[in-house]
Amino acid sequence: MAAISASLVKELRDRTGLGMMECKKALKESGGDIDAAIEELRKNSGMKAAKKAGRTAADGVVRAKVSDDATFAVLVEVNSETDFAARDEGFLGFVDAVVEKAFETRETDVAKLMEGELEVAREALVQKIGENIGVRRIVTTENAVVGQYVHGTNRIGVLIGLSGGDAALAKDIAMHTAAVNPQFVKQSDVPAEVVEKEKAIFTAQAEQSGKPAEIIEKMIGGRISKFLAEISLVDQPFVKDPEVKIGALAKKAGAEVEFMVRYEVGEGIEKEEVDFATEVAQQAAAAANKS
Repeated sequence: MAAISASLVKELRDRTGLGMMECKKALKESGGDIDAAIEELRKNSGMKAAKKAGRTAADGVVRAKVSDDATFAVLVEVNSETDFAARDEGFLGFVDAVVEKAFETRETDVAKLMEGELEVAREALVQKIGENIGVRRIVTTENAVVGQYVHGTNRIGVLIGLSGGDAALAKDIAMHTAAVNPQFVKQSDVPAEVVEKEKAIFTAQAEQSGKPAEIIEKMIGGRISKFLAEISLVDQPFVKDPEVKIGALAKKAGAEVEFMVRYEVGEGIEKEEVDFATEVAQQAAAAANKS
């Protein structure tokens, strides 16, 4: 068989983003057929991606896109294992592709969205970067006015949907939401079990005061009211003007907050903490076993 030329290896690397030795090996096995080599690398990429799938990916970025008329938006979280990978140009390009497809198709089911070319791209990225990469979640909203805000580090993203108002107001409220992290839009959205849990805590604390029952009841009522206001977006003081609450801010503009979602990278994911010395020892042992 003729020697594999450097230009052929370069072409395969440019088309796949994989390492030189992997590309050269694939070309040798395919007899210099670049399309066959790509197919084989895709198969191997899928196998390696599957092996990495069990590793915790709790880093990454969030990205958002809003339509030109500010009536539709999409917010996506894509995870990697490290912040180093999350800054990789290839990773960020993949995130852009995910956002564009979600925006175009309005698909929020991750498995459906990833069918086809996006999954092939993800597997190639896993192969190139050497980390588990995954699209974690997607959300869309369609309102009279939609605003988005993504924090400068791309770790916190917010979508706000308004009935009325304008895009500037929606963005301001999104920025507030990113900074303050309200749990619900309004108090009526708070589940009864959340209220009861807090009430039980406040009751136990109040009873330790030794005050009369009627005073304790008022104390509990006051603390519940304060708690609900603190976690409800429309009852929070606006970060840019604490004298005005978000609900009043929206009302003044003839608007009402209808939708809120806030994504923070890795929230809710239990990241395995591995001692560095232990990890090095495990890798050294594994290498010794292979030799």
